[in-house]
Amino acid sequence: LGESLTMNKSDLAKAVADATGLSKSQASDAVDATVNAIVGAVKKKDSVQLAGFGTFYAKHRDARQVRNPRTGETMMSKAKTSAAFRPAASLKDI
Repeated sequence: LGESLTMNKSDLAKAVADATGLSKSQASDAVDATVNAIVGAVKKKDSVQLAGFGTFYAKHRDARQVRNPRTGETMMSKAKTSAAFRPAASLKDI
């Protein structure tokens, strides 16, 4: 096919510009502001719910015992919090 099946941030900004009539620069600023708002909320361990799309949230995983596959040694992994996304039912159906 030759065409990329991945949409990057500039492709998204172009799609927003085409759909709204904004300039590409304004649409790019809007996309950046949206992404920054989501990242900021997740960093504060808040969630961001977008109806019909899904929820971005911070997911915490406690420290746990793991095994090094090369040496067989057991050790403790560190506790960590990472960003996660739960799609809305309508998005799952696509």
